[in-house]
Amino acid sequence: MARDRAGTGQKHHKARTGRGRSNGAQASSESFGILYVVATPIGNMEDLTMRAARILADVDLIASEDTRSIGRFLSRLGIANRQVSLFEGNEARRTDEMITDLIQGQDVALVCEAGTPTISDPGGRLVAAAVDRGIRVIPIPGPSAVVAAVSASGLATDHFYFEGFLPRKAGALRRRLEALSALEATLVFYESPRRTADSLSVMNEVFGGERRAVVARELTKVHEEFVRGTLDSLGQRFADEPPRGEVTILVAGAQTRLILDGEELDAQIRILLDEGLRPRAIAARLSPETELTSSELYRRVLASKEGDTRGGGEPDRDDGSESNGHGADDGPGPD
Repeated sequence: MARDRAGTGQKHHKARTGRGRSNGAQASSESFGILYVVATPIGNMEDLTMRAARILADVDLIASEDTRSIGRFLSRLGIANRQVSLFEGNEARRTDEMITDLIQGQDVALVCEAGTPTISDPGGRLVAAAVDRGIRVIPIPGPSAVVAAVSASGLATDHFYFEGFLPRKAGALRRRLEALSALEATLVFYESPRRTADSLSVMNEVFGGERRAVVARELTKVHEEFVRGTLDSLGQRFADEPPRGEVTILVAGAQTRLILDGEELDAQIRILLDEGLRPRAIAARLSPETELTSSELYRRVLASKEGDTRGGGEPDRDDGSESNGHGADDGPGPD
């Protein structure tokens, strides 16, 4: 049986004794099969790697969520290897069965209908069980909708957070989005076409309609489309015309806030005072960069100005205030 050495593309051969083992011999990790996690195209057959095609032709067993769909895909490649289904309803039972196959020396390929297995698809339980038993797991990388969408979105790509599918119930959906609202990374969601408009509407309310966003649909297919705009504009568009096909929603992360505090804040206040800005203007400018309330920040500016005044010089009056002869902008002076 041909075997793949990870990272080399080379093969080696291992003697097989069949599914059973005679004389009560106990299996060792050296005689175990290999679990391959194989990425398949998300729409364009040309995206299948040569390595993935070879592994699928070589393994003893192919596990997938939808054997009919994968069967048609394999038929186009001329592959007729044994298949088993692996979906949410039978994942626990199938995992036990395939771990037995792997321990008995069978090589297994885990695939999904489109893209990379275990990413918002079944199979994670099988991979974890294989790792726990000391069975070798080899990824065969390739197409992934989340990576394809992020790479061409035009949003920040240095950090992104993949959420996958959102909750269907309205309350759970809102709570989940609220939990994500402060993340500064680009947010990535999978969504069904019929729920896209509703999800965009709630995102608009939770994140704010001005946030940049992208709706990517039918990636790598003939009708591939990236619709860019704000959550407000995208919500209106897809409320009037629901999208067709597989949908990925990307939302810009929350804007970074520079939090000034302590000595940094006081130093910035003194710089702005030296530039001639009045306390109210300073408080308004620095408010987004601190965790203080506007009134707390204003009092801090006044305190800083009063301290500078005691060191020498005559303070300027703030707008709308009257001088009381004691150096403060607002409020009564000491008796």
